[in-house]
Amino acid sequence: MFKWLHPLAKPETLYHFCGKLSPWLMASALFTLLLGNIWGLGFTPTDYQQGDSYRIIHIHVPSAIMSMGAYLAMAIAAFTALVWQIKTAQWAVLAIAPIGAVYTAIALLTGMAWGKPMWGAWWVWDARLTSELILLFLYFGVMALHGAFSDRQTGAKVASLLAVIGSINLPIIHFSVEWWNTLHQGATITKFAKPSIDPSMLWPLLISLLAFKLLMLWLTCVRLRTAILENEQHRPWVKQLVGKV
Repeated sequence: MFKWLHPLAKPETLYHFCGKLSPWLMASALFTLLLGNIWGLGFTPTDYQQGDSYRIIHIHVPSAIMSMGAYLAMAIAAFTALVWQIKTAQWAVLAIAPIGAVYTAIALLTGMAWGKPMWGAWWVWDARLTSELILLFLYFGVMALHGAFSDRQTGAKVASLLAVIGSINLPIIHFSVEWWNTLHQGATITKFAKPSIDPSMLWPLLISLLAFKLLMLWLTCVRLRTAILENEQHRPWVKQLVGKV
C-alpha cells in the first residue's frame, strides 16, 4: 500500500492523479446527491412521532458524519506532514479544513432547525452539540494558524500540530450520547437494534451519506490541485502545463 501511495507524495503526480479522479467524483457526487435528497425529502414515509420534520436527517446526519470524517482525514494528513515532512500532506491539511468547517456548520445549523420542534429550543448546551461546536472552532483554528506566521512553514507545522491534538475531540463527539445523559438521540445508522430506522428511510440516507463523501473527495481534489499550482508555480512542469493552456 505504501509503495502505491509513495508516488503521490510528488506534487506533479498528485496533481495529475487528482485531475483524473475529479470528473468521476464530481459526476458521482452530483448524481447521488440528487438521488438521495429527492428520494429522502420527497418520497420517504412520514415518521409517526416526528412527522415530516425528520426529513432534515438526510442533510443533518451525512454532514455530521462527514464533519468528523473530514477532520480525521485532515488529522492523518497533518500527522503525515509532521512525521515524514511531506509537503503535499501539508497542503492537504489546508485543502480539507474549509470543507470540514462547512460540513460542521451545516450539521450545527440543521441540528438547530431539527431541535427547535423536538426540544423547543434552537440550542442547548448538550454534550454532542457542544463538542460539535468545538470541532468547528478547531477547523477555524487550523486555518487561522496556517496564515498567522510570516514563515509559511512554521504556520503549516503549528496548524498540523493543532489538527493532530484536536483529533481527541472525535471520540468525544461520537460517544457523547453514551457517556453522558444527553438530549441528542443515539446513532441513526450504526444502531440497528430496535427501535431502528425503517429501511425505506435508511436507503436514501445511506445514498446521501455516500454523496457527501464523494463531494468531499471531489472538493478536496479541486482545492489540492489549486494548492499544488500555487506552491509549485515556479517549477518547470507547472510552467509547461500553463503554457499549454
